Amino acid sequence: MSIASVNPATGETLKTFEALNETQIDEKLQLAALTFRSYRHTPIAERESMLLRAAEILETEKNDFARLMTTEMGKPIKGAVGEAEKCALVCRYYAEHARHHLADQLVETNASKSYVCFQPLGPVLAVMPWNFPFWQVFRFAAPALMAGNVGLLKHASNVPQCALAIEDIFRRAGFPEGIFQTLLVGSDAVQRILEDPRVVAATLTGSEPAGRSVASIAGKQIKKTVLELGGSDPFIVMPSANLKEAVTTAVKARTINNGQSCIAAKRFIVAAEIYDSFERMFVDEMMGLRVGDPLNESTDIGPLATEQILKDIDEQVKTSVAAGAIVLTGGKRLDQRGNFYEPTVLVNVPLDSPASCEEIFGPVAMLFRVNDIDEAIELGNATSFGLGAAAWTNDVNEQKRFAEALEAGSIFLNGMVASDPRLPFGGIKNSGYGRELGEFGIREFVNIKTVWVK
Repeated sequence: MSIASVNPATGETLKTFEALNETQIDEKLQLAALTFRSYRHTPIAERESMLLRAAEILETEKNDFARLMTTEMGKPIKGAVGEAEKCALVCRYYAEHARHHLADQLVETNASKSYVCFQPLGPVLAVMPWNFPFWQVFRFAAPALMAGNVGLLKHASNVPQCALAIEDIFRRAGFPEGIFQTLLVGSDAVQRILEDPRVVAATLTGSEPAGRSVASIAGKQIKKTVLELGGSDPFIVMPSANLKEAVTTAVKARTINNGQSCIAAKRFIVAAEIYDSFERMFVDEMMGLRVGDPLNESTDIGPLATEQILKDIDEQVKTSVAAGAIVLTGGKRLDQRGNFYEPTVLVNVPLDSPASCEEIFGPVAMLFRVNDIDEAIELGNATSFGLGAAAWTNDVNEQKRFAEALEAGSIFLNGMVASDPRLPFGGIKNSGYGRELGEFGIREFVNIKTVWVK
């Protein structure tokens, strides 16, 4: 499998890399295992200092890291700068809170003393995607390293320079050699690495098929996994909502990162009473988005990350239209160099068409009209995914109903679904299991050990 940086805005190959051979992989796994033996005993104050230094590097060099992200996978430069800043934020969060999250917890029993402690597991394999090439990695790495684990990164093969840059950040921050290593390998090497006894656990952010594969391999080895997979997030708007704010947020929620986000709003479910106004305003704003060079700060939507993703979205839309969906705007790739697809709005979408039942990873939105909250909840839950959901209403009773009834790992009321270092993040159903971030995230890859003393 080729490992190369290809600029999705131009098609230019920027740099190619040789995949690690078996001997090189073994050397890195052995280094990780040996390093863990000493690093697990590193005082937490030292870990805090190193992670704060990583945050400083991210903040100081955010523009350089942003340009690297944009040229490798096409995200608009403003979003890339924000991504680097968010990585610094998660580093600071765990540097400041890990000590509390990992503190021993006393429990009163019939023992003279009994408590729960949290101990690191060892080398953890992180299989990460290209869409947020820095953030997805740091939201794993910051808590994992603070807990005393070591990280092995198998990044997506189209963002190798981002992967190497992240490894270099941890090195420059003062972490010992072997604490965080990038493995430049193809997906065909994952099974061999995950089966190796020196690797004790794995986390994957990616597609449902990739998640099933990693979970299956790890399950046979009885190794812990955390999976954050796809999503088909509903964005529900009720009559009491602030319509203008809801529309503006809806457009951002669908098109952020060029629409390539697992928690992007994808299905817009709107009460009949306000549907016509919402549709008109939403289509107008989608048509007004600027598509072009992602390095230009005025650009709203850049190219999709790869030619294959562009082809997949084009096929999903065409198949859905053939099944009865109607295109209100967009609906085709742009006739120019690069992987550009028009911001698209579909209505009358059959529920069994690809646009509705599959995850569309690009700037394609679907609008649905519903009569009441019961119908909105039923349609919102009519998906195999359960990552995030947003509902817009100023009715307190409706807010309580949505919070209780929508099937997802995160429910945002009158706001856009987003990950936050302070809050647990993850999904249910086919969106995966386990949690990242917050106190729950740092405890995923630790031995939650009971200690009982007579």
